[in-house]
Amino acid sequence: MPLQLPSKKKVAAVLARWASLGGPDACTVTELAKDVGIARTTVHSYLGVHAERYNLAVPQKGTTLPSSTKDTAEAELKHRIKTLETQLSGYRKGELSDKYVRSKILGLADTVASPPTWLVDAKATKSSPGVPTLMASDWHWAEVVNPTQIGGVNEYNLDIAHARAKRLITTAIDLLNNHMVNPQYPGIVFVLGGDLLSGDIHDELKETNEIPLIKAMLDLFDVLVWCIATLANTFGRVFVPCVTGNHGRNTMKIRAKDRNYTSFDWLVCTLLEKHFATDKRVTFLVSDGPDAYYKVYNHRYLLSHGDQFRGGDGMIGALGPIIRGDYKKRSRNNQVNMGYDTLIIGHWHQLIQMNRLIVNGSLCGYNEYAYAGNFPFETPKQALWVTHPVHGITFSIPVHVGEPVTTEKSAWVSVK
Repeated sequence: MPLQLPSKKKVAAVLARWASLGGPDACTVTELAKDVGIARTTVHSYLGVHAERYNLAVPQKGTTLPSSTKDTAEAELKHRIKTLETQLSGYRKGELSDKYVRSKILGLADTVASPPTWLVDAKATKSSPGVPTLMASDWHWAEVVNPTQIGGVNEYNLDIAHARAKRLITTAIDLLNNHMVNPQYPGIVFVLGGDLLSGDIHDELKETNEIPLIKAMLDLFDVLVWCIATLANTFGRVFVPCVTGNHGRNTMKIRAKDRNYTSFDWLVCTLLEKHFATDKRVTFLVSDGPDAYYKVYNHRYLLSHGDQFRGGDGMIGALGPIIRGDYKKRSRNNQVNMGYDTLIIGHWHQLIQMNRLIVNGSLCGYNEYAYAGNFPFETPKQALWVTHPVHGITFSIPVHVGEPVTTEKSAWVSVK
């Protein structure tokens, strides 16, 4: 098959286009090739053998263009810049970034940079116990725990989850209002610490979850609306810091970049923020990253889910990776002037409450994963504590959310 040579008209058009762009002084051969949509090697042949074949002049470096040609080249260059700017603007508008979702779709303002003033106002009375914090994490909404597969020590499904969520709020209110000397609080902190949804990250969860993920998210949303509204009605004001967990994601692996925007935890928290946008009693801090930093009075908290910490062994269990992870986070934060007094995490389903470290329990309780891994048994519970304006954390109270167990009456203390 004979080689197809470009026509004189086509070669002349490419040479004219190069001249209009300013020739070799203003436009490289590579740029010319992109502009006319022809391969760079083909353009080279146009400027060489084919231009010579058709006796066409090729623009040379240092050639002074007529003013009309200069004006045309400048106008075309401006047109190209304007076109690129328009394309870039359209891309940005179409990009589903966090700010786009919050402002354009949900109609929310930027995330608050700091807690509300009532939370950090140290003008509390001497008799006031301080600000209570109730943590909600590792609810694993829609997960089903089959008691026959774990020796009958726990059962979990949506009916039980609803009952436990309600019990969490009512028990916390009872402990704070009926078991404190002077239950006068400026408000309450309700921490959403991730893994609120079971998710589909494992095939076994996808196959055994009670309902699909989107339905579970909508059901959970209604429950959390009730939780926050009840706390607001009881304590007057609620501050809700939020981070994402590792379960409710839509990617195979947990991500470092855009972690939150692939998480249904983040979506639930953002929808809650929209729901309460007109309720001045409720303030949200929905983190853009894996950590949320805030203060209660002068006590500095760093909230994270805890899935970044890995490892452990049969002797010290989760404490090893948690303490190592806390040490690394403290070192990192101190370097950027964001040191903290207490780290708050979930993920490990074991309640540990200390001044430097608070690890939350779970709502779902002991499950097949924990049983197969020979992890220590733990009843379903969530963390509750009080931060005093002078003394820091003073009261640490576990909130048991499992079904009440009736016990025989006994002496208040006894010895064997």
